[in-house]
Amino acid sequence: MSAPSIYDLEKQDSAILHASCVAVGGRGLLVVGASGAGKSELVLQMMALGAELVGDDRVALRNNGGEVTADAAPNIRGVIEARGIGLLRAPPVGPVGLRYVVDLDQREEARLPDPISIRALGQTVPLLRGRGVPNLASALMQLMKMGRVNPEWPSK
Repeated sequence: MSAPSIYDLEKQDSAILHASCVAVGGRGLLVVGASGAGKSELVLQMMALGAELVGDDRVALRNNGGEVTADAAPNIRGVIEARGIGLLRAPPVGPVGLRYVVDLDQREEARLPDPISIRALGQTVPLLRGRGVPNLASALMQLMKMGRVNPEWPSK
């Protein structure tokens, strides 16, 4: 039996996913994708730019009063894999409220995509398709710090 994916969790209250998560300014970004898709690599790049590690490889999600919160699985808190280097220590943070999910298996075809979202643990969470996006770590850091411009800008 395969592990659940973020797309299987609409009606659950909690789950542990094969995923990674960082926090920027106390807000969580969940990174999902198949094994080898680059989740830990992206998280390490974001950490080098100032993000904080929530969890790598296994992330515990919970519906916490109308918000999805993310935290590290307890047995691997404060550890991140660096392929070809080994397991590295990092100060963990969490739990944090989830603000975005980025799926490294999905490719975004639009240059300026309309916002989309998924339902997870009974809540709506914005979804980003990250496969092949240039400068993904930098773009995600800026998104987490400052947010997106309204798609109808400059008219609104």
